Amino acid sequence: MNETISRQKFLQYTASAGAVVLLSSLEGFAWEKPEKKLRVALIGCGSVSNRYIPHLQTSPLIEIVSLCDIKYERAVAQDKQYNVNAATYPNIDKMLAGVPFDMMITITDMQVHGELNKKALLAGKHVWSEKPMANTYAEGKALFDLAKSKKLGIWGAPAVVNSPQFVFMNKCIQEGKLGKVASAHGQYGHTGPTWSAFFYEKNGGSMPDLGVYNIATLTGLLGPAKSVMAMLSIVKPERTVDDKGKIKVEAEDNAHILMMHDKNVISHVMCGFNYFDPHGHEAKDQPLHSIQIYGDYGNLRLIGYDWETNGVYLDNSWDEPAKLYQKDSEGYVWQEGATKIGEALVKGIEPRINAEHALHVLEVIEAARKSSATGMKIHLKSKFPWPMVK
Repeated sequence: MNETISRQKFLQYTASAGAVVLLSSLEGFAWEKPEKKLRVALIGCGSVSNRYIPHLQTSPLIEIVSLCDIKYERAVAQDKQYNVNAATYPNIDKMLAGVPFDMMITITDMQVHGELNKKALLAGKHVWSEKPMANTYAEGKALFDLAKSKKLGIWGAPAVVNSPQFVFMNKCIQEGKLGKVASAHGQYGHTGPTWSAFFYEKNGGSMPDLGVYNIATLTGLLGPAKSVMAMLSIVKPERTVDDKGKIKVEAEDNAHILMMHDKNVISHVMCGFNYFDPHGHEAKDQPLHSIQIYGDYGNLRLIGYDWETNGVYLDNSWDEPAKLYQKDSEGYVWQEGATKIGEALVKGIEPRINAEHALHVLEVIEAARKSSATGMKIHLKSKFPWPMVK
């Protein structure tokens, strides 16, 4: 039995985009709206660009002017495949010195996101970053402060709080349809990507790659976590990947995270690279739920995955079966983040996702690592405006 997910198979399902979210308020931006379109430069022309480029091209407000990859032939190939007609570059320095642009989209290996995003900010560019936009909470906060000081914005995936399913669940909770909320659970995993070593190297792992979705969803719905306890492990100490062959696994491939929210609500996230799922990772027609929220009057079950859902079951009757709501995703797709942020900049509107929430999610991931290493409960400092949908 094949115990890992090939790049081709994984792309057929999701291309697994996502990251820790770091979004900055548009309030106070001194940036002037473009006369025509927002000019974007995309760095990292691997698998995820196959989702990003076509979606960006659907927007009449955005123009891709540059493509960049350290494997230069990939930038050239993507420019040709999608008929972008952009300038192509082999590294960020040449791109920043090349064709002028307004926002950089970072979708490279996760370990270098922080340094690339900092270079772009220092050069006066807005940034949308894939997962994670920084490797530590301190690095993320420094990037946010840098952006703010230069009146720029930095944003990143995932965009789970934008989905209509998230909005529906938020409304049910805020309107008391579940009664007193007590507990919640989120899960996301697969048997592990094979195409690159970075998933298993230091600052990789299942939390910033997969668990970040559920952490963003549950904190977004239940409010900031006050403390975290976690157990992380490496189930497979060796992996074989396409770019480096057999490697030693350095980052967790199995994680269980407990979060304590306000009013004694406890939530749990499990994620890993050892999860066999015969239903695959395509959310379409997926009958299983990945998020559960329980109160004393009712419960919610989000069908599919929180980055691409099939609807939400609300069960709050002793006499009637659970009802399925919000089956239609109303155009929401996981790869929409950069497009939506670009359009928000052009229109001068503020996105739902905010910087404080993003930093909080990053602190949860870092606290989980510390808790697992020390066996201690870790108290968090960061908070964010909540509820996120009013």
